[in-house]
Amino acid sequence: MRIVTTSVFVDDQAEALEFYAGTLGFEKKTDVPAGEYRWLTVVSPDAPDGVELLLEPAEHPAVAPFRAALVADGIPFTSFAVDDVIAEHERLAALGVRFVQPPVEMGPVTVAVFDDTCGNLIQIASM
Repeated sequence: MRIVTTSVFVDDQAEALEFYAGTLGFEKKTDVPAGEYRWLTVVSPDAPDGVELLLEPAEHPAVAPFRAALVADGIPFTSFAVDDVIAEHERLAALGVRFVQPPVEMGPVTVAVFDDTCGNLIQIASM
């Protein structure tokens, strides 16, 4: 068993693609019409055949209160690995990404948390 796809809820798939591909640097992998929405995934350019991140429309009624509770408590929806959190924080901040938690060292792990502009907090982490 292996993880093939995971998802993040987004308010607008086109805007999410612009942020996740244009700003963060992921690459579009799949873009298939699915009724009113799309099966829209991105992947890391370092692992184009790796785990896909589905930009899932946030249409289910449970999504809004779930995401609001996570954001209110400062809990990231997911986490991405980076080689150097401090360098990635500087790169993304220079691109206008809003961090809600700057880099923090926690023993062997350094983390930072940003707002993905799509309704989620996302953590970046390095060991």
